[in-house]
Amino acid sequence: MTTRSETQTTLDHLLTEIEHRNPAQPEFHQAVHEVLETLAPVVAARPEYAEPGLVERLVEPERQVIFRVPWQDDRGRVHVNRGFRVEFNSALGPYKGGLRFHPSVNLGVIKFLGFEQIFKNALTGLGIGGGKGGSDFDPHGRSDAEVMRFCQSFMTELYRHIGEHTDVPAGDIGVGGREIGYLFGQYRRITNRWESGVLTGKGQGWGGSLIRPEATGYGNVLFAAAMLRERGEDLEGQTALVSGSGNVAIYTIEKLTALGANAVTCSDSSGYVVDEKGIDLDLLKQIKEVERGRVDAYAERRGASARFVPGGRVWEVPADLALPSATQNELDENDAATLVRNGVKAVSEGANMPTTPAAVHLLQKAGVAFGPGKAANAGGVAVSALEMAQNHSRTSWTAARVEEELADIMTSIHTTCHETAERYGAPGDYVTGANIAGFERVADAMLAQGVI
Repeated sequence: MTTRSETQTTLDHLLTEIEHRNPAQPEFHQAVHEVLETLAPVVAARPEYAEPGLVERLVEPERQVIFRVPWQDDRGRVHVNRGFRVEFNSALGPYKGGLRFHPSVNLGVIKFLGFEQIFKNALTGLGIGGGKGGSDFDPHGRSDAEVMRFCQSFMTELYRHIGEHTDVPAGDIGVGGREIGYLFGQYRRITNRWESGVLTGKGQGWGGSLIRPEATGYGNVLFAAAMLRERGEDLEGQTALVSGSGNVAIYTIEKLTALGANAVTCSDSSGYVVDEKGIDLDLLKQIKEVERGRVDAYAERRGASARFVPGGRVWEVPADLALPSATQNELDENDAATLVRNGVKAVSEGANMPTTPAAVHLLQKAGVAFGPGKAANAGGVAVSALEMAQNHSRTSWTAARVEEELADIMTSIHTTCHETAERYGAPGDYVTGANIAGFERVADAMLAQGVI
């Protein structure tokens, strides 16, 4: 039998090859490295995983689509953006993953997100594969008409590659209910089919699921609560830091508040707000979801309890919990050291890979409970899969039923990660547990289906 060290050497060589074959894609390299550095125990214990080039196939997308997206602004000027859809792995079901519209989007970012999605989706146990897509289009500051024309152009190419049994996109950064509506309308127009299961995150009056907007934030808080329970604590009375002020952050704050914690921060690219009384969710929703404003407006209107810190780091505020909910690599090693000095107990990722590898290692070394995004923020895609189930049966579930299903799924994910980590000699290491548990589910399906 191959030893664990020999297996790790083989995986390290594979990582070097991946970096060579995929140049200038640092986010993808980071995501792959984070998984491969934890797989040696399972590959050494189950040599059948090494034989058919399984890991080599897992890190190579099944399909990568890049396309031109031309559109006209309100003045008639033509713009050209680039669209992406990376269909990474469909061993467990149709590709499933969001669309991100943001200037930072490139192939490496989409591949990192798609690779993470494989394991996240596997952990839900709901029979969905991993994929991701998007564009370098920036919807910020654009009119509804401009966003509509862009979405229509984007879908005019994307429709060829998706379908309810093939690939089911959803929203992500820059893609909310408005964008999903425009995308679905164009898909329906082109195909002449009411294929409601082709996109998730739809409006509740035409195929969407209750609790879907809240699901990622709610799920992350439920995962954080489960980690605390393992340590004999709960959320009641805990002070929490939340970064971001979009969908994930807003509903993270909402669930924290409902479970008795005090969420005292939110942020955007201009800086952060700290509110000693706790974030006023109604005011934050008005500013961010209705007015599409900046968080400094929150501090101006909230009163004496809140202050805006321009360009600051939300992690410098002392607290018990930290829930990064904005974007990748937003919490670095220096931030982690600050959190540890301030006595943080748990960090749970609401965004995708928001914590740098050095920061993760520092937090784990300090004994902080750390929930990786592929486990902690799986609530969003879980409810997306529940939306697909409702679409297939032409039914609509109550909010109570969806929330109960979400709670069960997040509890199951936590249990799976915790038990898998213990089984492979890494008790309390949710990163190792999540990676290995997700890998085993996908790997077993890939073995059963042959070399494809």
